[in-house]
Amino acid sequence: MRRLDELHLEYPFMGSRMLRDQLYWQGIAVGHKHVSTLMKRMGIEALYRKPRTSTKHPGHTTCPYLLRGMAINRANQVWALDTTYIPMARGFVYLTAVVDWASRKVLAARSPSHWNRAMRLRYCWKHLPIMAGRRLSTPIKAASLLPTSSYGRSRNRVVD
Repeated sequence: MRRLDELHLEYPFMGSRMLRDQLYWQGIAVGHKHVSTLMKRMGIEALYRKPRTSTKHPGHTTCPYLLRGMAINRANQVWALDTTYIPMARGFVYLTAVVDWASRKVLAARSPSHWNRAMRLRYCWKHLPIMAGRRLSTPIKAASLLPTSSYGRSRNRVVD
């Protein structure tokens, strides 16, 4: 443990496998799992830059969640435009579906080989009267299409 501590102070970026190799070259034969256990017991870990996958960029804005507190209990009250990434044998495909939240029915679905935000919105506007199952008596305002996003997914919600 003393030699392990000395090596860690000298090479703080080394993990259990590299420290095991250093100890092996110095004539001390131990496994990396034992070195890992000793490192945990001593409270030391390799110092390196870790990925920051959950922190947002300071320049990106987050839209407020406008459906909070709203009771969603009837059909055609809230729709969600959900895009899912599906890996295939050769490449991948995106499946985009418009789902009614109350009934959980898929109102429309499409899966082209590539998508961008403009294509998703165009798809939603094109199929909006068809999905409602009726002719829209009043035109839908752009403000009723509420884009919201969260970590890992992005949805465009239509609220009446």
